[in-house]
Amino acid sequence: MLVSLHVKNMALIREEEILFGPGLNILTGETGAGKSILIGSISLALGTGSFKDYIPEDADYALVELLFETQDPAALERLEQAQIPVTDGEVLITRKYQNGRTINRINGESVPAGLIRELAGHLIDIHGQHQHQSLLYPKNHLRLLDRFAAEKLGDLPRQCAQAYKEFSQAQKELQEAQLDASERAKQIDLIEYELNEIDSAGLRPGEDEELEQLYNRMSHSQKIAQAIAEASGLISSDDGAGDRVSRAARAVSAVSDLDEQLEQLQQGLAQIEDLLSELGRSLADCEESFAFDEQECYETERRLDLVNHLKSKYGRTIEEVLAYGQAQQEKLDQLTDYEAYIERLKKQEAKSREAFRKLALEIRGIRREHAKVLEQQITQALVDLNFLDVRFGIEFTELKEGNASGMDGAEMRISTNPGMPMRPLQDTASGGELSRIMLALKSVMADQDAIGTLIFDEIDTGISGRTAQKVSEKMAVIAASHQILCITHLAQIAAMADTHFEIEKATRDGHTTTRIRQLSEEEIIEELARILGGVSVTQTVRESAQEMKRLADEIKRR
Repeated sequence: MLVSLHVKNMALIREEEILFGPGLNILTGETGAGKSILIGSISLALGTGSFKDYIPEDADYALVELLFETQDPAALERLEQAQIPVTDGEVLITRKYQNGRTINRINGESVPAGLIRELAGHLIDIHGQHQHQSLLYPKNHLRLLDRFAAEKLGDLPRQCAQAYKEFSQAQKELQEAQLDASERAKQIDLIEYELNEIDSAGLRPGEDEELEQLYNRMSHSQKIAQAIAEASGLISSDDGAGDRVSRAARAVSAVSDLDEQLEQLQQGLAQIEDLLSELGRSLADCEESFAFDEQECYETERRLDLVNHLKSKYGRTIEEVLAYGQAQQEKLDQLTDYEAYIERLKKQEAKSREAFRKLALEIRGIRREHAKVLEQQITQALVDLNFLDVRFGIEFTELKEGNASGMDGAEMRISTNPGMPMRPLQDTASGGELSRIMLALKSVMADQDAIGTLIFDEIDTGISGRTAQKVSEKMAVIAASHQILCITHLAQIAAMADTHFEIEKATRDGHTTTRIRQLSEEEIIEELARILGGVSVTQTVRESAQEMKRLADEIKRR
C-alpha cells in the first residue's frame, strides 16, 4: 500500500506530507483547489511527466516522494535484481529536481526513471479522468481476459509467445531460402569466391596481433638499433663503463689484502664488472634481433595488409573471419543440396507451426471457458452499478496466422437498453458508462489483481443520485482487499471514506498555496454538507450529511 506522499514546490503546493490509510482514502475540495496537482505529483514520482510542468517560476528545487509497503514477490524480485536493499518491504521512491537536473532514487540508490516506471506497474494502478478510454481499444480486452484467467493459464502465455517466435523465425528462413536457379547460381559463385579468398590466406587465430607487433618493431628498427648501439658503446667500448670499472676493480684488488673494508669494495666492483659484461652481451643479442632486412619488412607489411583487408570484409578479428567462412561453407552446402535444404526448412516450419497452434488452441479453450464466467460477473457488477437492463459479452475472432498472444482476438460488447443488440463499447458507452464499466472490471478482478493500490481520479464523472450510491458501494467492496485513493465531487462516494482528506486553496501575503489535510469526524460531516449544499450550508444540510455518513458506515459494516 501507499504509506505516504511528500511533495515540495509543485505548482501551488509549497510542502505537504500526506499519510494515507488502508481501505478507501477520499480526497475532496473545491474546483481548482489543486486536486490535479496531487495526481500529477504522484504520476511524476512514478516516472511519468516533467517537473517543468509543475515547478514554480521562483523555485529551482522540487521534490516528490512516495513510500510504499509491499510484499509483492515480483516487485521485490525486481529490486533484488537491481541490487537495491529493502527492509521490511518498504520502498521509498524519490524524484528530485535541482538546478535543471532530475535525480531518481529508490531506497537511496540512484536509478534510471525506467526502473521506477517498471516498479510502479507492480505497486500502483492509476485510473484518471481519461484512463477508462483504454476500454475503447479491443487490443486491451484480450489482456484483461487473460489476467482474469491467469491462474488457469499459468505459464502457457510465455510458452505460446516463445513458440510463436520460433515459428516466425522458421517461416522467415523458409521465405528467404526460396530462390530461383539463377539467383541460387549467383549466390553460389559469390560464396565460392569469398571462401577461396579466406582459405587461400591461410589465416591463424591471433596472427593479426603478432603481425602488428612485428611490423611495429620493424618500422622502428633503425631508431631502436641506434639506441642499442649507443648504449653498447658506452658500456663495452675501450674506455667505456665496463673498461673503467674493470680498471677500478684491479686497482682496489692490489691493496685489498691490507684492509677488510677494501676487500668488500673489491668484491662489489667485481660484481658490477660482471653485470656490465652481461649487459653488454644482452645488448649485442638485442641488436641482432632488430636487424631486419628490407625484404622481410616488405613481406610483413603485405601480409598485414592482406589480413586487414579480410577483416574489413568479413569480421573485426581473424576469429570472426574464420567463423564467417564456416557459416558461408554451411550455406554453400545448403545451396548445392538445395532440394534437401528446402525440405528440411519446410519440416521445421511445419513442426514449429504445429507446436504454436497446439498451445494457442489450449489457451483458446481456457479463454472461452473463463470468458463465460467473466461475462456473468461483469454483468452482475454492472447491475450493481445501476445498469438495470444491461447485457455484456465478449466476442472472439480467430486470427489466421496468430501472434505472440495466440490465435484469438477479443472484443467486449454491451447493450444498456432492452431490445438493442450488443455493440462494441466504443459505439455504445458514454464517458460516465465507461467509468462504471472500468469500476465493474476492477471489482470483478480484485482477487486476481496483485497491485495493492488503486487511484481513481474523478471516476464519478457523469453520474449522480442512485447510480452514485451504487458506485460508492462498489468502491467500498474493492477497498476491502485493496487500498484506494479516490478524488470525487460526490457526497455519496465521499461518505464511504475510511480516511478523508480535504484539498483547499488559500491566499496569504499575495501568494496562493494548496494545502492537503486529513479531516476529523466533525470536519468530515462539514465537508459532506459543503458538497451537498453548495454555497449555503444550513443545519438541515448538515443533518443530511450526518445521516449519509451514518448510512455509509452501516453499509460498510454489512
